[in-house]
Amino acid sequence: MRLALTRFLAPFLALPLLAGPRPGEAAAPSPDAIRIGVLSDMTGPYADLAGAGSVIAAQMAAEDFAAEVGAGGPKVEILAADQLNKPDVGAAIVRAWIDRDNVAAVVDVPNSAVALAVNQVLREKDRVFLASSPATSDLTGRQCSPDTVQWVFDTWALAHGTARAVLAKGGQSWFFITADYAFGQALERDASAEVKRAGGTLRGDARVPLNTHDFSSYLLQAQNSGADVVALANTGADAVNAAKQAAEFGLTRSGKQRLVGLLLFLTDVDALGLADAQGLLLTEAFYWDLNDKTRAWSQRFAARHGGRMPTMDQAGVYSSVLAYLRATLAAHSIVGHEVVARMKQAPIDDPLFGPTTIRADGRAVHAMYLFQVKSPAESKGRWDDYNLVATIPAAEAFRPLAEGGCSLVP
Repeated sequence: MRLALTRFLAPFLALPLLAGPRPGEAAAPSPDAIRIGVLSDMTGPYADLAGAGSVIAAQMAAEDFAAEVGAGGPKVEILAADQLNKPDVGAAIVRAWIDRDNVAAVVDVPNSAVALAVNQVLREKDRVFLASSPATSDLTGRQCSPDTVQWVFDTWALAHGTARAVLAKGGQSWFFITADYAFGQALERDASAEVKRAGGTLRGDARVPLNTHDFSSYLLQAQNSGADVVALANTGADAVNAAKQAAEFGLTRSGKQRLVGLLLFLTDVDALGLADAQGLLLTEAFYWDLNDKTRAWSQRFAARHGGRMPTMDQAGVYSSVLAYLRATLAAHSIVGHEVVARMKQAPIDDPLFGPTTIRADGRAVHAMYLFQVKSPAESKGRWDDYNLVATIPAAEAFRPLAEGGCSLVP
């Protein structure tokens, strides 16, 4: 196997890709040369939960695939780029990757607005989108594609997993602090539907631009709403900043309001610290300390990532890339819809996510988990952050197939 990494960490570094193929040099699809592009946030609010760790995870998958198939197997190249959380930048990089470098698949993309733009490009080019990090459930709903697999989680799974638990504990009225782009809007929409379904009430929302540093005015709105629950429909650095400032603001000090993170990652809890994060309920698809297989892989990952344990996004990059590479070998093709069709044919026994089935709409279905953040006294050390509250079976974890509005579903 040939494993190469090209990293573009700023827009000026990505510019050479935008020229497209030179005359007479357009690459022809070939199943024995597989290039995978890790399109991530390398420097922004999602860099910790994806970023360089996602590149490492993709490399690990390529290496493990090479060990499986031996020296005569197809060559694999891993490229990487920073999409800067801008849909036009992400779409342009992907077009150039395909036109100049014959990239067969794109993975990661931790920004729903960027992911929706990339989804359209990859459908047009008939190459695979391994959507391991975007949250919007529209990728398997109204904007589903025969070239796309959404691997880890989505807003429906997160909203239903966490909202059900909080509603069961008496959190009946909700106020949302929402990231003002596709991801946050979809997360609020799906959580609001669950609140209303359970007979709860909505007290309003505050739409917040990405990369906001001062949440004081939004927290004041939440406090004045009188809602039982203040739900953070954001993630990454934005969620960390909002939660820290909520603690400083004394939002939950009276005991009348509860702060809930609808999409918090292990890295977010680590940044918050257990003193501020303890007691938070959250839904995840993966935790490094879940079982022997997750621990073994996570230790390998941590050895290459400065001792940092993987997030579910990074685990999703590994698992989706490995499943994709196996499918390209079986399909003898890198044509997008052909490889995805192969991935949908049989259940996958994944070491990190357990038994996984890919549905007609491209949704990878597996168990999800409801965790509660430990107190400092409960934790045995850094990264020992979660207590498992409940396992959500695969059949209940994701939106029913018939309800998404996907055109691929009969």
